Amino acid sequence: MPPYTHGHHPSVVDMHATRTAAVDAAYLLPHLQPGWDLLDVGCGPGTITAGFSEIVAPGRVVGVDVAPEIVAAAATAFPEVHFEAAEAGDLPYPDGSFDVAHAHQVLQHLTDPVDALVEMRRVVRPDGLVAAREVDYGTMTWWPADPRLDRWLDLYHRVARGNGAEPDAGRRMVDWFAGAALGALEVTASAVVYADEPGRHFWGGGWAERVVASPFADQAVGRGHATAGELHDIAEAWRRWADTPNGTLSYTNIEVVARVPSG
Repeated sequence: MPPYTHGHHPSVVDMHATRTAAVDAAYLLPHLQPGWDLLDVGCGPGTITAGFSEIVAPGRVVGVDVAPEIVAAAATAFPEVHFEAAEAGDLPYPDGSFDVAHAHQVLQHLTDPVDALVEMRRVVRPDGLVAAREVDYGTMTWWPADPRLDRWLDLYHRVARGNGAEPDAGRRMVDWFAGAALGALEVTASAVVYADEPGRHFWGGGWAERVVASPFADQAVGRGHATAGELHDIAEAWRRWADTPNGTLSYTNIEVVARVPSG
């Protein structure tokens, strides 16, 4: 299995743990019904998964992730939800086990996202739903300008693609779904914006740590894309941006909901 670009450093997991179903899966919620069984693929800390469990109750909700330590932590945090270790491309469930299979910011990290969508389709009942939301890093923009942050974005693309991943996943989503014989029921886009002090410190402070301390840093330096000194300069740029009054950062996510064909 290829390296996970972000890894599971606390700075990464802490940022992921702020995600919720209400915000990060808002596009899917109107399609859900009480009593449905739902599989959350690449569930991470389980915060979105736990939100789903409240919405589809008394339906069954299962969260899977490739990292056993993350699965164990999620199970401890949310004992009402079932979590287990599994890969997106090799789900340990019979055909038609769920009404919905969902993935949030997962396909971009896979060497074969279409294969994962085919597997998600397999475990969903006919007329059930497959849904995913993916960022497009190519849409990321910020103010004020800083060449060190331009360099960060270039490095991120280089490291991710070195892992066989696709950081500009959003624009490819409809094509990936079509490759899995999943016609889009609904395609939407949502922007994430950090333009206040708490938001800037969440994103800028988080990446200031991630760029020097997470596996991303190890991969960037180990593969010769950057020096440790350069990463520290980028971390300082993120801190400076976070402290800049009126600083703004935004990026776009693409969301797709597809129905599994019947018959």
